[in-house]
Amino acid sequence: MAPSAPDILLAAVRVVCCQIAPRVGELAYNRRLCAQAIRNAAQDGAQLVVLPELAQSGYVFANKAEALSLAEALDGTTLREWQELAHELNLVLVAGFCELLDGNELSNSAVLIDPTGVRSVYRKAHLWDQEKRFFTPGHASPPVIQTHLGRIGMVICYDLEFPEWVRLVALQGAQLLCVPTNWPDGGHPTGERPSEVVRVQANAAFNRLFIAASGRCGTERDVPWIGGSVIVDCDGYPVAGPLGPDAPGAVWVSLPLNDADNKWVNANNHVLNDRRTDLYPASDTAFPRRSP
Repeated sequence: MAPSAPDILLAAVRVVCCQIAPRVGELAYNRRLCAQAIRNAAQDGAQLVVLPELAQSGYVFANKAEALSLAEALDGTTLREWQELAHELNLVLVAGFCELLDGNELSNSAVLIDPTGVRSVYRKAHLWDQEKRFFTPGHASPPVIQTHLGRIGMVICYDLEFPEWVRLVALQGAQLLCVPTNWPDGGHPTGERPSEVVRVQANAAFNRLFIAASGRCGTERDVPWIGGSVIVDCDGYPVAGPLGPDAPGAVWVSLPLNDADNKWVNANNHVLNDRRTDLYPASDTAFPRRSP
């Protein structure tokens, strides 16, 4: 059984990001794919497993009707299976799914499940491109959940491109940020890492917290994905991955999560305390919004 005390401090936590290739519209296939990835990770000693964005449904919906047909509520089949696996294998799971809300609305969501059940759901606040056709954006800040492994935060994919959003996670005391993601391949210069991976590194360094990003690979309805699954340390350096675009599998590492509690970069600089909030605008209303 999992430890009952929420503040047990572990020397290191074995984190595994599973890079898989879901098939849009194939719920049964995706459930089997996710379950096998979770079991494989557990066999490798995983204590915390991260699956990609919309791992349950696939990503490239033809229309909202198709998305609705694939959506599940929190008591749906997929989340029940994930809860059973987390309990059986004594692990924490963070995974993306297409969530059915009231009134036939949809959310691009991530769930954190531990051996006791669903602990938190995060609904993606920043919608990318065609996602605006299908999903209602979330209206709550990213959660940070105290688990028996440590303090875990969640955001999804495009959320990472808003530094203030990740900063909210750091300010809540997160030690590890888990990021289910689907990164479409927009191309990058030869020899360079995809910019999506660079953004993971930058956010980790700016906030001195660990980040575990789990992406998908392959091609879905003519959309290629970069993969990019990576685990980054508090200094912004990859310690596992990134995986390439055609590389299903996993990246894993044992992380000393308590290191993320130290926000000092030297004897005189603290990444949170040095912020000049007296000089920052209270909101972005100081900057006029412009249409593309």
